[in-house]
Parts: sequence; structure tokens; C-alpha cells
Amino acid sequence: METRPKIKISLTTTDNFIEAAGWLALLLIWGITFYQFKNLPETIPTHFNITGEADGFGKKSTIFLLPVFGTVLFIGLTILNFFPHVFNYPVKITPENAAKQYEMATRLVRVLKLSVLIIFIMIIWMTSAVASAKMNGLAAWFVPVVLAVTFIPLGYYIYKSFRNK
Repeated sequence: METRPKIKISLTTTDNFIEAAGWLALLLIWGITFYQFKNLPETIPTHFNITGEADGFGKKSTIFLLPVFGTVLFIGLTILNFFPHVFNYPVKITPENAAKQYEMATRLVRVLKLSVLIIFIMIIWMTSAVASAKMNGLAAWFVPVVLAVTFIPLGYYIYKSFRNK
């Protein structure tokens, strides 16, 4: 295994903004969940098929699984971001490119943390709407948006990573 330099990455204004937005989204996911919980029926959708129709149901308390999972994921990735030298990279890490590659990779992790929380917020909101009969299923735009907010940042990072070998 190659030995990579251990460098402390300073956060830019952009990084601080993304991190703050992530913490705000984490608070928001919990706030929305508690707000929606009191108005939910005893049985809610717990799974949706690819066309957005509910095809699994459970107790209304299962609405808390997404905030719990989101919190664990968010905190775990926040801790992992302190150790960019252990990440997998599409290019060889050298002392010359380590700082830039680490900066880009840790920013990607921040963006993906925020993206996942936003997706979870949308799922909670739409689950509540379907459970309350305000919607018939997930909105048609949901799957394309999920794919876009996941793969566009990843593709951009890979592109930038190869450009900054």
C-alpha cells in the first residue's frame, strides 16, 4: 500500500457554506419528521417502487428511520473527512497533488452528505403526503432528481480529479 501524505486541509468559504448547509439540513430533517409525525395515520408507506407507487407499509414510527440513518451517515462521513489520505482516488496521490486532490475529495464528501439529507427530506415529505392522501405516490421528478444530485457531483469530481493529476 502506498504511503500518502497526511495534510490538514483548510476549509474554504465554499466548504464552510456546504458544511453549514449540511448541519442545517440535518436539523431540518429532524424538525420536519417531528412536525409530520403527529399528523400521520398509524400505517404509512415505507417503500416505493420505481414508478413511485407505495408497495410497502409499516407503523408510522418507521418515519424516524431516515433521520436516524441520515444522522449516522452524516456524522460518520464528517469524521471520515478528517482523514482524506485513506480515501480511494481515481489518480495516484503524490506529495505534489495531495493537497488539491484531498481538497476536492473532501468537498465531494460534503456535497454528497448534503445531497443525501436533501433526498431524505424529500422522501419524508412525500411519504407524509402519500400517507395523508395528499399525493398518490412519489412525484415523477423524484428519481431523476435523486440521480442528478448524486451523479452530477461525482462526475464533476472525477473530471476535475483527472484534470488536476
